[in-house]
Amino acid sequence: MRTVIENGTLFDTESLSFTGEAALVIEDGLIIDIVPKAPAADLKIDARGQYVMPGFIDAHIHLRLATMDFRKLSQWSEVEFGLHMARLATETLQRGFTTVRDLGGDVEGIIRAIRSGVLEGPRITRAGRMISQTGGHGDAEGGARPVPDCACQMRHTAFGIVADGVDAVRKAARHNLRDGSDFLKIHVSGGVATPSDPLDCTQYTADEIAAVVAEARNRRTYVAAHAYTPEAIALAVEEGVHSIEHGNLIDRAAAEAMTRKGAVMVPTLATYEAMFEFGAALGLPAVNREKNKAVYDAGLASLEIARAAGVTLGFGTDLIGETQSRQNREFAIRAEVEPARDILRALYQVNAKLCRLEGKVGTLKPGAFGDVVIARQNPLENIHALAEPETALSHVLKGGKPVARPAAET
Repeated sequence: MRTVIENGTLFDTESLSFTGEAALVIEDGLIIDIVPKAPAADLKIDARGQYVMPGFIDAHIHLRLATMDFRKLSQWSEVEFGLHMARLATETLQRGFTTVRDLGGDVEGIIRAIRSGVLEGPRITRAGRMISQTGGHGDAEGGARPVPDCACQMRHTAFGIVADGVDAVRKAARHNLRDGSDFLKIHVSGGVATPSDPLDCTQYTADEIAAVVAEARNRRTYVAAHAYTPEAIALAVEEGVHSIEHGNLIDRAAAEAMTRKGAVMVPTLATYEAMFEFGAALGLPAVNREKNKAVYDAGLASLEIARAAGVTLGFGTDLIGETQSRQNREFAIRAEVEPARDILRALYQVNAKLCRLEGKVGTLKPGAFGDVVIARQNPLENIHALAEPETALSHVLKGGKPVARPAAET
């Protein structure tokens, strides 16, 4: 099948500028040419007066966290999980996010369903199960549990693996890589969504982190780390962690350590706003809402600190369940402290590398996937408009095929 998008103004993600009107030719799912005049095609889309861009990339999502009511998460059957995750995947694609990086949980079934054509959804690269210490951010089990016979034992759920000690975390890393993880994720500080770990605690030792990093490097990939505090961030990057997720409580020294080590930070500000506004109504416990407020208040300042130190920034959202509908809000929040060009650099250049799909996504060059969004307004002039995808985007295509989308409300 050949699809041609004609008369639109194309975005060059290397120069981060619009390069003028041209016809984009997509054949059998891949971009094959950019030409002045549209050739014959099975499908033609007239983008006159509009702005043709690569599909959006979200570098931090959680399809497994399909509701903010954690009691339901502990009670759902796998069929219920599948149905909820399928809906979230389809809606993500409809919002223009044609590629995502899933940061924790078993999503193999959803990936296979999308690849086979059973389900419409984005391209997914994934960390697999999150790796956490006992009592860490990924240890979400409640109630009394038996003491393990030795530190090398692991406990795992559909969300994560709890492992303590160098041997256990190495085994957890190898388990995930064997099961198809594209990269690995560990937790090195407290978090918002779990009840037993204070935000300011540091999790995992240098030796444990180094063991996971070594396993990732042996497979030619990298480690992402959930981290908020300066101490946790500095510890992680010194041991070779490549991407810091969130980073809300970062300070100048930690930011400089990231720059020195070439580490990337993926802010996820939309989720804190959503939990602040809707957490109580959606069943988020009070203890979690209190922790959320601390990182919510620090979110924009963390961007300014990181930018001042020259940290490379990605673009993520980390929204949970019902709040994933606010995915595009990240554009407007980031625009409070960042120029549009820097946000688009994070969205396309940095995120494509984090997804390990550089040259295949985040670009309109021949050889890339035919993943395209067509915006009604120039995002370099008004990136806030992208926060409302129903009205901002006239078309979303994945592999050259239009995505069915709900009609905008009038």
